[in-house]
Amino acid sequence: MPAPAALVGRVAVSAYTVPTDTPEADGTFSWDSTTLVLVEVTAGGTVGIGYTYADPATARFVNDHLAPVVLSRDPADVPGVWVAVGELVRNLGRQGVAAMALSAVDVALWDLKAKRHGLPLVKLLGAARGAAAVYGSGGFTSYSSDQLRQQLGGWVATGIPRVKMKVGAHPEQDLRRVETAREVVGGQTELFVDANGAYSRKQALALADEFAALGVCWFEEPVSSDDLDGLKLIRDRGPAGVDIAAGEYGYRPLYFRRMLEAGAVDVLQADATRCGGITGFLKAADLCEAFGLPLSAHCAPALHLHPCCATTADFRHLEYFHDHTRIEGMLFDGAATPVNGALHPDPSRPGLGLAFKHKDAERFKVWVADTVA
Repeated sequence: MPAPAALVGRVAVSAYTVPTDTPEADGTFSWDSTTLVLVEVTAGGTVGIGYTYADPATARFVNDHLAPVVLSRDPADVPGVWVAVGELVRNLGRQGVAAMALSAVDVALWDLKAKRHGLPLVKLLGAARGAAAVYGSGGFTSYSSDQLRQQLGGWVATGIPRVKMKVGAHPEQDLRRVETAREVVGGQTELFVDANGAYSRKQALALADEFAALGVCWFEEPVSSDDLDGLKLIRDRGPAGVDIAAGEYGYRPLYFRRMLEAGAVDVLQADATRCGGITGFLKAADLCEAFGLPLSAHCAPALHLHPCCATTADFRHLEYFHDHTRIEGMLFDGAATPVNGALHPDPSRPGLGLAFKHKDAERFKVWVADTVA
């Protein structure tokens, strides 16, 4: 039975910047820390948590603009926040910071709603599958060959049958690095590459053939995800058996619809920490179902697990991204670990099944605010 009716009485927002365990880079960017923005929404003594990976400016946006929208609202009416925020940010812009702020709030409200019903979120949404297949993701372009071998080989040793590595920072080295990866993971492991939009169209076409010869079956963002014509070109002319994937930078349903209408991808990626939370993620999944294409979830595995198990779309897999699995393991109780290459929701834990470790996170805190109705 759900808890008695109660309105949202508190919205707390905080940000935590966690150094990476080693310098990291992909085809177009390098970094040495990751910031988690946490939103906690309280109603009737129950706290729902949501988060995104973003700049601390996102935390300030939640506090300044979204907290007043959420306070004194019935926490069961999650879509109402989506509508209200859409109206609120008309002149501020719906993408970027605003979308990531909405994402964290939306996740917190879904977590709160499920907890108030005493159910795991997947049961509140309705389960379509019992587990979410994962792929190990990292293989940064800043890694040495030894680091690459250790990380990719480590995932395979734990039973994960698919792994992804970054390419594009030094195109002249990429074929050798992919050869190294194939050598260490063996012939039965699915091997993915992610260029983060670093290549030109002709570079991507040429490398797609060479990667395919090494058994690569997933080529993510071979060119910029804004270049829908370029993605379609590589999808149409690239080797059979290599799926072209993109979509992680989608902030709203219209973005995904345009990508699908353009025939730009074989697999659509969506990220609930960017595309409007669980509400937005499920909208992206519905679009995949309508266009007859599979869906893959981008990063934040602890957050994506329940909606991935609930969608009726052709769900492919969930990205078990090194930075995020490390942070989620450090800062949350209840973050699942893969068993036989898949994550399983814990039926004994309500909501997302997560509890934030405030004491452990304190040393990483860079911003905090608390608003009460």
